[in-house]
Amino acid sequence: MKKLNLKDITLFVEENIGTFHQKRIQSLDDLKLSKVLKRKNPYLYKAKYVLTAEQIVRGIVDAHISSNEETIFGDWLEGLAIFINHAVYNGRKSGITGIDLEFDKGNIRYIVTIKSGPNWGNSSQTKKMISDFKTAKRTLRTSNSKLVITAVNGCCYGKDRNPDKGEYYKYCGQMFWEFISGDTNLYTEIIEPLGHKAKEKNDDFMKSYAQMINKFTKEFANEYCKDDGSIDWEKIVKFNSGVETTMWKKA
Repeated sequence: MKKLNLKDITLFVEENIGTFHQKRIQSLDDLKLSKVLKRKNPYLYKAKYVLTAEQIVRGIVDAHISSNEETIFGDWLEGLAIFINHAVYNGRKSGITGIDLEFDKGNIRYIVTIKSGPNWGNSSQTKKMISDFKTAKRTLRTSNSKLVITAVNGCCYGKDRNPDKGEYYKYCGQMFWEFISGDTNLYTEIIEPLGHKAKEKNDDFMKSYAQMINKFTKEFANEYCKDDGSIDWEKIVKFNSGVETTMWKKA
């Protein structure tokens, strides 16, 4: 085990946080109104008494951003966690399907799946993770049958008061960052570097966001608003939920 150097973490963040911001903007650039409109519930917007094109557009764009950013930043934090663990325990990105990190501590080989927060999946997704852990253990023991292996679901934030899940451990927030680094206070110490040039990067994002809102509002108004300016709800519902003639004939 090596001592963790916080300056190295700061440098890593400063050199790599730009990737997160670039992907945020790219996710907007790749967004298509028709695709997101098909994924949203038109009845909900009508029930909420939404009256303007911009209200609908902001609703669907903001929902996309919220879910997408969580995924993008979760992936970025995974990279940070692997970097930190490598610096302390010489850990590495695993080549086994479903496993993000492998490292040795004491006489134990830890296999870790990293998630953003504690409420990351449903029961079927949890079963899939457990299955991946079992497969990884079999794979590792083919070359060393006596290897002691412990599976861990690491979550970058949050809490779980019952970390022992039987077939694996679930470490969240402070417990996770201490587990991979040996530093009890790391979970608070990494928050400051993450703000590197945050305002500057967010200003760039907001410019792209404003352009996207304007673009989609214009597109929506042209396609789904009547001549008097009111929203053509029937046309939206048909686009979102109507059965195409060719599909109906095939069925």
